[in-house]
Amino acid sequence: MPGQITSQANPPAGPSQIPNDILNLAVKLKTEDYLSEEELKGVQHFRRAADYIAAAMIFLKDNILVERDLTPDDLKPRLLGHWGTCPGLTMVYAHLNRIIRKTGLDALYVIGPGHGAPAILSALWLEDTLSVFLPDITRDYGGLSKLISRFSAPGGFPSHINAETPGAIHEGGELGYALSVSYGAVMDNPDLVVCCVVGDGEAETGPTATAWHANKYIDPAESGAVLPIVHVNGFKISEPTIYGVMDDKELVSLFSGYGYQVRFVEDLPNIDNDLAASMEWALAEIKKIQTAARSGKPVFKPRWPILILRTPKGLGGPKEVHEKVIEGSFHSHQVPLPAAKTSDEERTALQEWLRSYKPEELFDKSGKPMPEVLSIIPEDNKKKLGQRREAFNAYTPLKTPEWKKHGVSKNGSQQSCMKITGEFLKDIIAEHICSNKLDAVFELTGRNFQWDPESSGHGGRVTEILSEHTCQGMMQGYTITGRTGLFPSYEAFLGIVQTMMVQYTKFVKMASETKWREPCGSLNYIETSTWARQEHNGFSHQNPAFIGAVLNLKPKFARVYLPPDANCFLSTVAHCLRAKNYINLMVGSKQPTPVWLSPEEADKHCIAGASVWKFASTDDGVNPDVVLVGIGVEVTFEVIAAAALLRKLTPELRVRVVNVTDLMILSASGWHPHSLSDDAFETLFTNDRAVHFNYHGYPIELQGLLWGRRNLDRITIAGYSEEGTTTSPFDMMLCNHTSRFDVAKAAVQGGAKANPKLAVSAHEVCSYLAHLSKKEKEYIYKEGKDHDDTFATPNFD
Repeated sequence: MPGQITSQANPPAGPSQIPNDILNLAVKLKTEDYLSEEELKGVQHFRRAADYIAAAMIFLKDNILVERDLTPDDLKPRLLGHWGTCPGLTMVYAHLNRIIRKTGLDALYVIGPGHGAPAILSALWLEDTLSVFLPDITRDYGGLSKLISRFSAPGGFPSHINAETPGAIHEGGELGYALSVSYGAVMDNPDLVVCCVVGDGEAETGPTATAWHANKYIDPAESGAVLPIVHVNGFKISEPTIYGVMDDKELVSLFSGYGYQVRFVEDLPNIDNDLAASMEWALAEIKKIQTAARSGKPVFKPRWPILILRTPKGLGGPKEVHEKVIEGSFHSHQVPLPAAKTSDEERTALQEWLRSYKPEELFDKSGKPMPEVLSIIPEDNKKKLGQRREAFNAYTPLKTPEWKKHGVSKNGSQQSCMKITGEFLKDIIAEHICSNKLDAVFELTGRNFQWDPESSGHGGRVTEILSEHTCQGMMQGYTITGRTGLFPSYEAFLGIVQTMMVQYTKFVKMASETKWREPCGSLNYIETSTWARQEHNGFSHQNPAFIGAVLNLKPKFARVYLPPDANCFLSTVAHCLRAKNYINLMVGSKQPTPVWLSPEEADKHCIAGASVWKFASTDDGVNPDVVLVGIGVEVTFEVIAAAALLRKLTPELRVRVVNVTDLMILSASGWHPHSLSDDAFETLFTNDRAVHFNYHGYPIELQGLLWGRRNLDRITIAGYSEEGTTTSPFDMMLCNHTSRFDVAKAAVQGGAKANPKLAVSAHEVCSYLAHLSKKEKEYIYKEGKDHDDTFATPNFD
């Protein structure tokens, strides 16, 4: 599709109908001559050097300082990268450097336009961070040549920010997550400031739109701060951005309503003084808010600072080529001179562009940066943006108490997995909060909503916002910077963050393959309000698809657990909170359900991942005719109920009941670290008997996991099959053919193949089971409820 026709560079936004008085909310500052002559020179030299390297990375493989005229052989065979965002990113980097060197600020730099990797890599080379983590990328001609030639080349540096980029804490390939990740990073990090650049293209995404509200969950008494910089360069890939066509009054109105103080940085002839003054003002405002809160006089609903940086897209690049506007238009978004290797005109334009930075003033004959370039870089390596410990080596294990003391008796009791787990989590919070003198969390709700007078300033641990995207981003930032979080959600709506979870896993994968990155905690999801007990909310709330999303991840990092009772859930949560570098999905139930195993039995069961439940099996499961398998709380209940029913109806049928709590053990041998060997698999499930799985998720997921196992023709699978409505809990089992009657029928049909005595009466028994199922449904529809004893714990006496 052709791009928008652009008649002028950097076109202004059209006027709005908002009264001019609204502009009184925008912060005014004196910026003229704000920087000393030496500081200004240092900032500008750093910017020129970084911009030069960024541009060279996109185009050059040789002649990296353009010491002679460019030839086609000097250019890369494929020109890849995004130039348009780079000048703004290097500008902010330069000014952060100056402030860090001057004040010792503890800061991270998160960039939303993640495809602006050339800007960040160039700055990392200038501050000599790359050589710390990649020793061959030295700060001299040889190292610079490797950096430039390897960018966007096979085996080299990717075109976007990722875990291989020092200082990075989020995967930059998919837009929308930078802001929420930044807010997660500063939680419980009281001295940290995260400077987060949000591109105006990224600002159009749903996750970013909601993440602006994350400031309402930052307690300045205990957490750091985010300084958002909205980079409004006006264009995305082929047309203007939404923010680019909003005038100052509209942007002030928007961000003032979000709870920010707005400062525009747009004085192009004086841009460095403008940005320097604005950043120092913003940091001073942050300090005032934090000082007030930490001295016991917090400001309710503080207006946190935000900067709107208006600069032309591709600032400093070619102005016009082939009679098309380049700088200040979408034509500079990616490669502004795409035919430079084959076109003399474009190659000449490239040469003029690169030489306009005067590289001979920026690098000496050995390729090292000149002193003026280095004058603003922090002298303490630990303060450099690429070497912050929070970004690569900050993991602090949780102190987890012994979970068994929260375990419950199995003597016929029923308990909610979530309620018992909540008591365990309370102990964990007490261990960590009390050590930080924040005991008051237990005197109130424990929530962290700072705009609510009831929870503001009380050190709450629970962040609840009805945006799964924001919760996910916060947890990512919190986890990567060394802490541990837990993300409970309705099962049906976790899928909203599927691509975020995938992007995060890519980050973790690359981090694990990057020698200098240490492990971090796991990303822990708890699915509650599952389809099996969402009969009251109806079909829209019945969707277990997030299980499949986790199954599709790299097996090394994916874990899916479906603990069958409260004790097993406790054991699983305790394990996941201690684990590192995994994506842990735990599926449970809020409703009271039977406690099948004692704490000691649950521990052994969870370690094994699956076991034969002798109490529900015939003769402890020895020599079965059929194997019945439950995977998930409610569907396991139905398997147990079916086994009890079969003892009455068909005492001649020998049944083995197996429960699987670690889904990954079922996968073909060698596919996953937890996969059972073929011998172990057949020990549990036999090698020739019929096996019926009653599974919480979609049957096709189980089919995929089992693919590669021997004798699959003996296996049948029931699971959620997209049937549901507002009905009763047991009717949900009937609708999806996971009820005790369906399980018992499958057992009889499968067992009859190995048991001639049962085969004689199999048709009669199956017909009776179908009759019972029909009668149950008729009762539900007539009475509007299940029988009172439907979910009573089955008795095998």
